[in-house]
Amino acid sequence: MNHPAVFQRTIEKSAEWIHGMLVELGVGDSQIAYGAFRAGLHALRDRLTVPEAADLAAQLPMLIRGLFFEGWVPTAVPLRIRTQADLVARVAANLPPSSNLAPVTVLRSTLRVLEQRISAGEIADIKHSMPKDLRRLWPESPQL
Repeated sequence: MNHPAVFQRTIEKSAEWIHGMLVELGVGDSQIAYGAFRAGLHALRDRLTVPEAADLAAQLPMLIRGLFFEGWVPTAVPLRIRTQADLVARVAANLPPSSNLAPVTVLRSTLRVLEQRISAGEIADIKHSMPKDLRRLWPESPQL
């Protein structure tokens, strides 16, 4: 079957993102990396306002964007997550039951993958939309 070129490009780009997560987590199974990335993205997404989630999604590859919006209820966000512990608990709730990964590791790995692939301006916007305690989760970020 001959797929449009845009589909092939998004498959390749999405695979690169999942591989980035695989590397960040230090795991050898792309299914584990996918489940972890999904959990981290969903926790972050649910903390963002609708406009901020849309701005972030606009920079994601098409398949990752679909993953990002999977199960999203825009009328129920943003969740009032104000502490690192609350955001990490949200990641834990989204992790596959068979995951043996620490939720904080999943969250930090997700943020590193985003930091490597999303524009610096969008990352700054996301950080500024969060309480100071949550900003500290971002990799090697100066305290804002």
